[in-house]
Amino acid sequence: MLARLGVVPDVVEPAEIDETPRKAELPRDYALRMAREKALAVKADGHVLAGDTVVALGRRILPKAEDEATAQRCLELLSGRRHRVLSAIALKSPDGSLHDRLSETIVRFKRLTPDEIAAYLHSGEWHGKAGGYAIQGAAEGLIAWIGGSHSGVVGLPLFETRALLKTAGFPIG
Repeated sequence: MLARLGVVPDVVEPAEIDETPRKAELPRDYALRMAREKALAVKADGHVLAGDTVVALGRRILPKAEDEATAQRCLELLSGRRHRVLSAIALKSPDGSLHDRLSETIVRFKRLTPDEIAAYLHSGEWHGKAGGYAIQGAAEGLIAWIGGSHSGVVGLPLFETRALLKTAGFPIG
């Protein structure tokens, strides 16, 4: 997705951090904390861009689906309802300073039938995805409405990322 902004990273390195939400942590705070902690966890001489995406139903943070049962529970909860997708990004500069941005998008799934849920689960697209779905795949056909950043729901809010990188002096058209 960074290529859409004309940015090619030197290295892509996963940050190894504990992603467990803190007790009573709100979704917005959690997303920003995860992006910041990921940026700080990566050791590099240059800039480090990190992000995290959270699917929230009210104050409830839905998990990243690692098994089919979790994905099914998430889809059943999201069926016919609106939810928020919070995508946070953090940029660590070589001097150690840290800047962040947050994108908030409202998404509403159609009321999902058991057959639609089963078909989506069969696709496997849900694996490792916040809230058990990936909007950039078959799930997009199940979404009735979106208000906000489509790229934020995918996982990297391009508008906010562009603004953050421009502020840091990256040459972006």
